[in-house]
Amino acid sequence: MPEDQSEGERLQKIISQAGIGSRRVAEEMILAGRVAVNGSIAKLGDRARIGDDLVEVDGVPVMIDPRRVYWLVQKPIGVVSTTKDTHGRPVVTDLVPAEPRVYPVGRLDADSEGLIILTNDGDFALRLTHPRFKVDKEYLVSLDKPVGRDTLSKLARGVALEDGPTAPATLTQLSPTLVRMVIREGRNRQIRRMFELFSFHVTRLVRTRIGPISDQRLGVGGYRALTQAELRSLWSAVREAG
Repeated sequence: MPEDQSEGERLQKIISQAGIGSRRVAEEMILAGRVAVNGSIAKLGDRARIGDDLVEVDGVPVMIDPRRVYWLVQKPIGVVSTTKDTHGRPVVTDLVPAEPRVYPVGRLDADSEGLIILTNDGDFALRLTHPRFKVDKEYLVSLDKPVGRDTLSKLARGVALEDGPTAPATLTQLSPTLVRMVIREGRNRQIRRMFELFSFHVTRLVRTRIGPISDQRLGVGGYRALTQAELRSLWSAVREAG
């Protein structure tokens, strides 16, 4: 007899489909109290409705709702991080399938390039962009002239911009004119403005990592779906940041 789907799928099947572990491993997780459905610890034999019920393993949601999509995009220079532009410039949503409709998580300036996430999952997007939950974002910063350690130290401690002081950052000098910079904020043109305080011009700015997510093989203008493992690692990073 086929399983009755009116009450949803067995939790073992849902966990297995998400790639977290085999059904046998899922049973062990349930017995160990590591699985919850809608906030309540699950027991062996429980079911859940994909897309309606919240299934969590170790406090991290199992994200296999077929209505939700999560694209990782390598945004080129000149593309705007919005769904439409009044000046007729290309927008980042042009780089992914038109359906289902998605929107960018956060922003990446038109004259910057690199990784950005597009999704139709509002709760996921909110957690990634809310000030309380912001996760690390890593950039490669190319400058018009060599930068010294003293300047990098001042930037790392935080500087005063017109919209308020910046939070501490991590800066690593890779060459006289190339810096790896990690921040947890997302203000408009923040990195460029920080360097401008010390009379430096950023000639190229590339976002190389969002939280634990990076992909050196993704070509400019390319996109792919985030894996279940990546989604779980992002959600875990959000929880830790909070």
